Amino acid sequence: MIEAINEQLLRAIGVGVALVDVTTGAVRFANDTFSEWFGADRGDGAVIVGTLDVMAALEKLRTEGRHTVEVTFKSGRRSMTVAIEFNRALEEQNLAVLVCQNISRIKELESMIDSYAMMVERNTHEIRREKEQVEKLLLNLMPRSAYEEFRSFGAVVPRTFDSVSVISVDFQGFADLLAANDPASVVADLNDIFTAFDRIGQQFGCERIRTMGDSYIAVAGVPDPVGDHAAAIAGTAVRFLRFIRRRNETHQMKWPIRIGIASGSVIGSVVGVQKYVYDVFGPAVTTANKVRRSAETMTVATDLSTAALLGEGFAVIDKGDGLRILQSATE
Repeated sequence: MIEAINEQLLRAIGVGVALVDVTTGAVRFANDTFSEWFGADRGDGAVIVGTLDVMAALEKLRTEGRHTVEVTFKSGRRSMTVAIEFNRALEEQNLAVLVCQNISRIKELESMIDSYAMMVERNTHEIRREKEQVEKLLLNLMPRSAYEEFRSFGAVVPRTFDSVSVISVDFQGFADLLAANDPASVVADLNDIFTAFDRIGQQFGCERIRTMGDSYIAVAGVPDPVGDHAAAIAGTAVRFLRFIRRRNETHQMKWPIRIGIASGSVIGSVVGVQKYVYDVFGPAVTTANKVRRSAETMTVATDLSTAALLGEGFAVIDKGDGLRILQSATE
């Protein structure tokens, strides 16, 4: 049987071949490659193929008719992985054919591919996270619709909004407040106040446009229309004032506020090339700043035309020179 096998074929480079007794596990024949890998001596003793239990594999061969397994072992200083296929030879000879192929390089490549895939996944996750951070930052600088336009076209076309309302806020004696208190405490208080203003404004559909030092500007009707924008901005202003009053009662640092509101037209666009800022400017902004500067401490001031737009939910007190002081009708 063995003499009939063409040994030249069995000496194929990189492929180990052996004939193993199914009953005893003894090697009856092995080519040079197999012997080099596993030290098979063609004797009657059972071969130890790496860490493989040959007899257990042969038992599976008897039940399955064919069995394949991978074995990893040390070959010199390197680890080696071999795929071994067990096939039954002639039944009457009780022999099994072991064909062994070195797949170490394949395993290395698979490991490299897995590592590369993990690296790509990790980088993709990082890119996605950075993209979300950039998006969050830009959404803090401009309304979502302006951001969507900027993301799609790389620019925001200036738009005129004919019917909007603006709120302008500042705190009296801000310089003295800075001089008398720790700067970190002032900034922390200001951050808390502006955060509360943002939440109040969102309830009325207002969009905060910018803050600069102690000043705060928000708009109702930009960039998305708000039906009763004057009432929305007035409701926002009244609640700003109510929040500051209650806060001043419970906090050591007091914040004397002035608020001006106005209605009219504005132009909205992204300003800047390297540092993007969405800004609004125009008659409504100018008027809101003007009446704010004329307002008394802890009041909301507006002009005659804006006061005329308000419904019964607000009380308006005439202060002369076109200035009106606004109060909630429920207060």
